[in-house]
Amino acid sequence: MKRLFVVAGEVSGDTHGAGVLAEVRARHPGVEVHGLGGPRLRALAGEGLDDWVGEAAVLGAWEVIKHYGFFRRKFYETLARIDALQPEVVLLIDYPGFNLRLAKKLQKLRPAVKIIYYISPQVWAWHQSRIPKMAQWLDLMICIFPFEAPLYNASGLPTEFGGHPLTDYLAIKKTGAPREPDLVALLPGSREREIAALWPIMLQTAARLRQSHPEMRFATAAVNDRLAARMHDLAGGFPVEIGRGNAHDLMQRASAGLVASGTATLEAAYFGLPHALIYKVAWLTYEIGRRVVKVPHLGIVNILAGREVVREFIQHAATPEPLASELSRLLDDPVAQKTLQDEMSAVVDTLGQGGAYARTARLVCSQIKD
Repeated sequence: MKRLFVVAGEVSGDTHGAGVLAEVRARHPGVEVHGLGGPRLRALAGEGLDDWVGEAAVLGAWEVIKHYGFFRRKFYETLARIDALQPEVVLLIDYPGFNLRLAKKLQKLRPAVKIIYYISPQVWAWHQSRIPKMAQWLDLMICIFPFEAPLYNASGLPTEFGGHPLTDYLAIKKTGAPREPDLVALLPGSREREIAALWPIMLQTAARLRQSHPEMRFATAAVNDRLAARMHDLAGGFPVEIGRGNAHDLMQRASAGLVASGTATLEAAYFGLPHALIYKVAWLTYEIGRRVVKVPHLGIVNILAGREVVREFIQHAATPEPLASELSRLLDDPVAQKTLQDEMSAVVDTLGQGGAYARTARLVCSQIKD
């Protein structure tokens, strides 16, 4: 029996891992799957895969420090499981703080195991010196951004550009709905920490914008009822529509928006939403990041473009007055809207034309020897 061991530690990794695993199963129906992931991976893999995403998906240096004991225990449990199962392939999906350490240890513990890393850690932004070391630990890197493959290949690490999975996932989310000129999207993210940090700033920005644009309506999308209730409480009576799980629909209907830094900014670019990027984290996390990040932009759209296409409002710059001014610019200037939409479309075109999960699965299966 052929065995595949998968490790994903966040909701996005669970989603993309499940997309790949479904394609792997189509090619290797009998493959036995074990590992760590979330509900989507577990639904495909069965009892051999533990759903740990709820505990594992912490964000920021301070949060990791607080959960150190938990991560240390899971790390050594995972090593023991891999040693006992002896899988042909270990597929590590994103989640670099855990997965890169695991790869390093596995390379010494079980050198015969093929170690594949899917969704490159952003070491090109904060720690390029680790790339030669990764070339020693990994057998294959499958990246989702086109500029990454040459960087890793130059280090001696075999790397393939699999295409960005969002191009598959978002294609089926298109509605063709017209944009509503009086609707602004406020998208603070899906984590409690993000909502606590960004949602009050977005509400204050909306209140300021209404002074010059009294006709404007505001809407957001919460990932679940609990967070929707939290956002409703924080709104304190300010008129904002709080939907559930409708972020992609909102991105297509709104005429402008504020979007938390992360995957959502790429989704907003895909749907052509004129928006500004907002980012604010705990002081310690920000100060550490400011010292180690080596790229001039935070947003992935801007990194891919090599310049600031989407304006960024980071930490101390994320205040209501400049944010409201940027929203006014995007709402009132049709040329600025169209220019931004064209530039975002050009960036999205570099991410591939679909079939990312199938291509990734073929690369994984090439390492599962018959």
